Amino acid sequence: MAADPLTAAVSDRICQHMNDDHGVAVVAYARHYGGVSDAQTARMVAITPQAMQLEVDGRTVQVGFDHELSDSEDAHRTLVAMLRAMPQQA
Repeated sequence: MAADPLTAAVSDRICQHMNDDHGVAVVAYARHYGGVSDAQTARMVAITPQAMQLEVDGRTVQVGFDHELSDSEDAHRTLVAMLRAMPQQA
């Protein structure tokens, strides 16, 4: 299956999937990469080639990527790699 370019529709699809199925990971992104160590709730609201935009406890937080994402498959690999790079929670 070919990867999709990161259009607004693809961003919406990725965000819905992350919020519906991986909410704990979204909070972890906010805490670790967004610098909101006490984050209670977080939702992914957009993903662009440069960053993910999160709504964390009612405020907007940008989390930049270490490279410009090329497509949806790159987004998937990058999000997984970012999660795996975090210290494991006890």
